[in-house]
Amino acid sequence: MIRYLRYSFLYFLFLQLFACSSSEQNADVKPKTQLHGQRYQYVDVNVGGMPYQEKIYVPIYSEIYHSSGDRRFLLTATLSIRNISMVDTLYVSTVDYYDSEGTKYRTYLDRSIRLAPLASVEFVIEDEEDKGGVGANFIVDWGAKSDLKPVIQAVMIGTSSQQGISFTTDGVLMEKKELSPQQ
Repeated sequence: MIRYLRYSFLYFLFLQLFACSSSEQNADVKPKTQLHGQRYQYVDVNVGGMPYQEKIYVPIYSEIYHSSGDRRFLLTATLSIRNISMVDTLYVSTVDYYDSEGTKYRTYLDRSIRLAPLASVEFVIEDEEDKGGVGANFIVDWGAKSDLKPVIQAVMIGTSSQQGISFTTDGVLMEKKELSPQQ
């Protein structure tokens, strides 16, 4: 009888552990289309005609080298665009991803998106993507009716076994246009 109870208890415990781990693993996994930062608010706005426009370069490391330089560590990169104005809207017209050779690898937007005051949006380069390289980058074009100062950064993170690495990069201004109201 004790042997039967012991095996029954172990079987029940095994089922509980397996059921918990399966549901926990799937609890945080969401399809890419459901990620909060990818719910874009597309708008028909001519960003090129706005009084304030900028082109921003954001360095991305989709991989880094380690050991003697012959081994790669693949990274997930997240581009974050944040409208830090409490009153004005920011419009993003271009988010393009370039590889280390300067070749456009991916275009994220087919038309402009709207970022309301204090809103943000993210774009992800998956860790399996191994074409960007250590010199990859995003080019972001944005415009607004007032001179805004959005925060445009990238966060890179990677894990392998018990090793992990994470770091950020900041966007750098490439071009700035200020149009007078008469133009």
